[in-house]
Formats: sequence, C-alpha cells, structure tokens
Amino acid sequence: MKRQLAGAAGLLHGAAAVLNTANALRPTRSPRYSIPSFAAGALTTELPAAAAAATVLPQLALAAAGGARTRTGRLGLALSLGAAAGLVGVAAASRPAADVLDRALDEVYGPDYRSRVRHPAWPEADAPLSRRPGVVRMFQVRRRYAHDVDIPYGPAGLRNHLDVWRRADLPPGGRAPVLIQVHGGAWTVGNKREQALPLLSHLTERGWVCVSVNYRLGPRATWPDMIVDVKRAVAWVKENIAEYGGDPDFVTITGGSAGGHLTALHALTARDRIWQPGFEDVDTSVAAAVPLYGIYDWTDAQDAGLIRLLENRVIKQTLADAPDLFGTASPRRAITADAPPFFVLHGANDSLVPVRGARRFVEDLRATSKQPVVYAEIPGAQHAFEIFGTRRAHAAAEAIERFLGIVYSMDTSGHEVRAADL
Repeated sequence: MKRQLAGAAGLLHGAAAVLNTANALRPTRSPRYSIPSFAAGALTTELPAAAAAATVLPQLALAAAGGARTRTGRLGLALSLGAAAGLVGVAAASRPAADVLDRALDEVYGPDYRSRVRHPAWPEADAPLSRRPGVVRMFQVRRRYAHDVDIPYGPAGLRNHLDVWRRADLPPGGRAPVLIQVHGGAWTVGNKREQALPLLSHLTERGWVCVSVNYRLGPRATWPDMIVDVKRAVAWVKENIAEYGGDPDFVTITGGSAGGHLTALHALTARDRIWQPGFEDVDTSVAAAVPLYGIYDWTDAQDAGLIRLLENRVIKQTLADAPDLFGTASPRRAITADAPPFFVLHGANDSLVPVRGARRFVEDLRATSKQPVVYAEIPGAQHAFEIFGTRRAHAAAEAIERFLGIVYSMDTSGHEVRAADL
C-alpha cells in the first residue's frame, strides 16, 4: 500500500512538474488563467535552478519510499526528469537578455553608444564597488543603502512615505542624478520596500540617489489619487533631494506594472499640471522615463480583466459611463511631441500584461515624440522579471543605467560628470 501511495504521489508530482515547465516555456494567454500562470511562471523563469531542485528532489524521495517499484511511480519519475530537462531550456532563455538590451540601445544611439555614457562624479574612478548581490543577498540591500526611510511627502500617512537610497559616503553637496521608483501591484497592493531592488542597489552603488515611493491604493483610494501621489512625490524630490546629495535638476522615474503605468503617465503629463492640486506651481517634469511591463491603455477592450479591475477597485465607474476618465488615465492617449526620452522594457512571455500593449505604445510614442524611444522585448521573460537578483534583472539594471547615463550626458546644467563604461 505504501508503494502504491508513493507511486501515485510521484505521478501527480511529475504531471504538475511538466505543466509548470510548459507554462514557463510558453505561458497561457487565456485571461482566466493569466494570474496563476504568472504566479508560477515568474518564479520558475527567473529561478529555474530552484525550480529544478523542487522538481527532482521530492520525486527522488518518493522513489526511495518505494514509488519507483510501481508503474505509476516510474512514469512520475520520468515526467519529473523530463520537466527538469525542460528547465535547462528555461535557464538558457535568460542568456540573450543582455545582448537584446544592448542591441535596443545600439539601434537608437548607435554602436558607439557606450562611449557616451556618463556616471556621477561620486564615487571617484578608483573607489571600490561592492560585489553584485545574488538572489538571497538582494533582499538585504535595502538595509545597506536606504539610510533615510519612511519620510512623509504628503498628508496620507504611510501611503505618502518614501525612502531615499544613497551611498553612505556620498557628500551632502554631491548633486548626484536621481531616480524615482514607483512600485506595482495593480494599483491595489504593494509597497516601496519590495520591488526593483536590483536596479536600486545597482544605481545607488554607482553614485545615484534613488527614491522609492508609496502611494494610495484602491479600493480605499479612488483614481486619480494614485497619480496625484506620484506627482506629489516628484514635487517633494524636486524641493528636498539636494539635502540628501541629489540633484533636483536631473530627476528620472521608473516603475513596473502599475508602477510602469504611473511612470509613463506622469512623464507624459508633467507639463500639464492637471493632477497637482495645491502644488500646481511645482515643476514635476522628469529627464527620462523607464516603464517596465507597464499598462498603457485603460480602454483596451481586449483586456476584459483589466477593465473589470479598474471599474470595481480603482476608478469605480464603468468604462461605458466614464470613457473620458479611462482615456485621460491612459499613457497611450497622453503622448505628445514633448515627451522625455523613454526606455520601455517588457517580457515576451508576460501572461499578466500582454506585450502587445507595449508594442503599440512604443509605436505611437516613436511616431510623435521628438526624443529617443528605446524598446527592449526580453525573450522568455515573464511579468516582474527584474524583481529577483537574477541574470535578467542584473542585465536590465545595467542597461537602464547606460540609458540614463546617456540622457545624463546630454544634460546642459554643467554639473561635473565623468565618462565611464560599465
């Protein structure tokens, strides 16, 4: 009886392993299953070695318990080994990421673009840099770099707090370039502590000042509270970041998923001041925007799940009743010739936010904007591909630094900078 139970468990485990690997290689596009597809795929695609261990080790334990002596157990073992072999392909899919990102920058700025990258004047050229954190150590970087945390920037309590990341040896008058990070979470969950750790730690180590922000969330908050908070945070940075060694004249913005939407929308509407109640006179424009796996059109009828979420928990009106409200909240509808430089990144295997939205946004942006628009579609990458300290995350962080460094090199403020390749 024990053998039969172990064999049956092995077969179920093997079948689940095959499904998990298949989802990582080719995630479902069905709206009904997009969330579980993302939940499983994000971990498997970015941590395939851990997924392989979780696939093989329990199966070996079941085999040792007698499962391998049954036909179902042997089939389950074969399925698990096949799934583990497929995970080798999942791992291989992450290797081209750096080349894809490099080509995206090359196509816009030319093959010698690296020679145009500039970094902050601090740390000095011979200053030692810390070793790049791995998956586990990445969760400790906030403690190392976020020296000023939970700073209020608005009246909404914890949801209007931000953290400032900087090197401990950055001088108060360092006037370092600044990046603001806006977290994702479908405008209803998430916080400033969880996301973009590889990017924030990478830029901070190299002399940038980074600011991660909270903002009000639905369903307690209602649109446009979210974008108002982002703009209020940018205003705070413009008015206060010099006290932390940052340069208020060179501020950029990034974010993933819902944060990508807010990043793009803020960058495209900063000149309008339409969502700056009580701080209309503050210039919240940014030098560049880097949205990752963002949502760019709130009126996309093909995305019924997004529309339901917005209607029920964010805008709290239907698209049919308030089409203008949905339209003005869509970055794709806010594109103008005066848009700042953009670097748009999206995973080719994103099951949560289909890549077609990024493609359309980039096409429209390139057709209208007078500034460069870089687009990188990361092969094999799921939604939230840059959260863990993995190959893709580090490649994305380094490419974003190069993009921002080129924009920084075009700055006319006269601040001291030094040229350096990564």
